[in-house]
Amino acid sequence: MRLDQGLGVLVLMFGALAQAAEVPYAAVTTDGSITFPADYGSHPAFRTEWWYVTGWLKTRSGQDLGFQITFFRSKPGVDADNPSAFAARQLLIAHCAISDPERGRLWEDQRIRRSGFGLAEASETDTDVFIGRWSLKRVAGKYAASIDAEDFAMTLSFLPLQAALLNGRSGVSRKGPSVKSASYYYSQPHLQVTGTVRRGGRHDDVSGEAWLDHEWSSEYLDARSVGWDWIGINLADGGALMAFRIRGQDNEVRWAGGTLRDSDGTTHTLEPGDVEFQRQREWRSPRTGILYPVQWHVRAGSRQFDLEPLMNDQENDTRLSTGAIYWEGAVRAMEGNSMVGRGYLELTGYGEKLKLR
Repeated sequence: MRLDQGLGVLVLMFGALAQAAEVPYAAVTTDGSITFPADYGSHPAFRTEWWYVTGWLKTRSGQDLGFQITFFRSKPGVDADNPSAFAARQLLIAHCAISDPERGRLWEDQRIRRSGFGLAEASETDTDVFIGRWSLKRVAGKYAASIDAEDFAMTLSFLPLQAALLNGRSGVSRKGPSVKSASYYYSQPHLQVTGTVRRGGRHDDVSGEAWLDHEWSSEYLDARSVGWDWIGINLADGGALMAFRIRGQDNEVRWAGGTLRDSDGTTHTLEPGDVEFQRQREWRSPRTGILYPVQWHVRAGSRQFDLEPLMNDQENDTRLSTGAIYWEGAVRAMEGNSMVGRGYLELTGYGEKLKLR
């Protein structure tokens, strides 16, 4: 176990930190809104934040790959008056994975470090977050990611082809019956991707399309919520779909929502009654025994999609950093017999309740 990963087991972003300290966190407010360029950067007054990039890549030989790069920032329960330079006032965590059908399972890795000392930082002025040699940054309107993991690597450039998509009401996205359960949330769909990928000793030039989410909150899930199902789909006609549902015990739907952008740029905010997830097929992990619904029928407003995974085994084991095991993978979106988009599906809280505190 790496030293920085061992630290993560003790001070998990998602919940194992001591609760004794009374730490004030900024709140998401219903009269708030997202503004650029200020909100490209980090928001350290909030408890939890993430930058999340997913997409489909194609090698020169024509092989399809999925990829995921996520950086988290967490404000733990550390007294702000603690004078120690070693106090973990902010924690930074990163996950990355490549979905490789030829391998049949993910290439995956993770990192965790406290911020500071030039080893890990998240800039407040723009998207610029790094942990050692892992980084995601925005420069001159483009994003760039560099991941150098033990068995694989990615160096990717992302060019936005559309304006950012504000989710919820002006970027305020409800996550539960209480207005306190909410996040500030925007997406950047239809990112044009170029770069290189290494898997073991194999190096490939790749191109493709990606989706970026940036979200921050202090009270994301209420006490009765166990996890969520989420999709971000780049539609082939130039449209985009983000949809989610928050699940409670016994698959109870605590909340749902989303955003649908038409090909002409018209944006529809999806309310809880506009979104429905129906599981179609399940897959059981041979490692954890967790049963995941990997194929879905999703209703989003007036449109209905069937989601088919690039491969079944896209289970992420991040117990050395966030403490969570979840399924996150590349999917195709079908309408009838036609493929109309590609994107990512995330399934959390199926093995055990997801803890965000």
